[in-house]
Amino acid sequence: MKDTYNTTMLTDFYEITMANGYFQSNAEVKDYIATFDMFFRRVPDNGGFAIMAGVEQLIDYLKNLKFTDEDIEYLRGEGCFCEEFLDYLKNFEFVCDVWAVPEGTPIFPYEPIVTVKGPAIQAQFIETMILLTINHQSLIATKANRIVRAADGRPVMEFGTRRAQGTAAAIFGARASYIGGCVGTACAIADRDYGVSALGTMAHSWVQSFDSEYEAFYEYTKMYPNNATLLIDTYNVLSSGLPNAIKVFKELKPAKMGVRIDSGDITYLTKKTRQILDEAGLQDCAIVISNSLDEHLISEVLREGAQISSFGVGERLITAKSEPVFGGVYKLAQIEKPDGTVIPKMKISENVEKITNPGFKNVYRFIGKDHGKALADVITLRSEGKPSEDTYEIFDPNATWKRKTLYDYEVKELLVPIFEKGKCVYESPSISEIRDYCKEQVATLWDESLRFDNPQTYKVDLSQELFDLKLDLLNKYGHQG
Repeated sequence: MKDTYNTTMLTDFYEITMANGYFQSNAEVKDYIATFDMFFRRVPDNGGFAIMAGVEQLIDYLKNLKFTDEDIEYLRGEGCFCEEFLDYLKNFEFVCDVWAVPEGTPIFPYEPIVTVKGPAIQAQFIETMILLTINHQSLIATKANRIVRAADGRPVMEFGTRRAQGTAAAIFGARASYIGGCVGTACAIADRDYGVSALGTMAHSWVQSFDSEYEAFYEYTKMYPNNATLLIDTYNVLSSGLPNAIKVFKELKPAKMGVRIDSGDITYLTKKTRQILDEAGLQDCAIVISNSLDEHLISEVLREGAQISSFGVGERLITAKSEPVFGGVYKLAQIEKPDGTVIPKMKISENVEKITNPGFKNVYRFIGKDHGKALADVITLRSEGKPSEDTYEIFDPNATWKRKTLYDYEVKELLVPIFEKGKCVYESPSISEIRDYCKEQVATLWDESLRFDNPQTYKVDLSQELFDLKLDLLNKYGHQG
């Protein structure tokens, strides 16, 4: 969505109060260099992986960070911010380093997908928009990819604009669904602004507006002879809609033709429709299905033998209805004091899943040379450098006796530089390139990770050095309270 207003203040209020606190702190925290990681703890829908999305919009936000006079006056009116801090905001200049996993990449719990390093005030302040942007689009891209895989090669169109929770959710959801594998969207502005192909047929109101169903179909096909898809369930699919569609198609002979069914028993209706179309000599006529679909319903009707050419999926995709929260978090991992002292940081909790990984980190993916499949991801400290491409021992950080030596692999660095000292150094690929990349990268996962039910857990391990650091900090601080 093209920005029509400044989004700098689209943040949690505590980001600003903390920034003011850093600025005034006697401990000189404002001069600390802080490192934050964004990661998520669980794949939505208990899936085997998620899809990274939203980086382009994060870049747009960071490029345009500035506080307007209106912002400063609003903050002054709150009566809790010092004038020196407000002056700092008035002259704000973003200077952080940022790394991110490229859009379309399969991602897994606990590994950093965005890392920010810079002045504590700045690195903390951008938390909300990082989470808002990456969480939403990664959620929708992940759901779209599940639905596309369920369709088993049949095109899926995103039809959810009118069900989205607001304008940004509709537009960016359409973008994310395309990254996840959809062929297009009903959202026209997503085509205009992002090149996501706009697709659509007609509404029941078009059919109802004419004196007869036949007349409605005839007029539509006459106006769109290159691609006429007719909605045949306004009155009765088999006794009215389909016979009228067949009559019009035979009279006007459009270059491409299709019928859409938006209600009823999908399996039964599509089987009968396919049979009748074929008997009429219209074997090339497509059958498009919509109506509250998701990956589970699509898989089931295809298993039952439904005759479907493509799907239009709306509310359950654009809202990720089955699990509408991605759950990414943004946590402090390290601080560096002005004197050069580096202090790793971690959150410790009685809930084991909420314990974070400390330090300034990187993530690597090991890809087998003989089959091109992903073997494991390893989170390391940046100081370790790239893992050896000879052999590498991985181990389960929750069960350290489970160890395996990898060999005959390539190592891929997942986090790439996005900003250096506040300047963007990354050129976003086109939306079609991201979509193709996503398909290519999902193909590197084993079938066991692609299952919708009880997928195999992909290995995301810690390097020995990072594991030792984490254990040392747990022993040092874990008993405090």
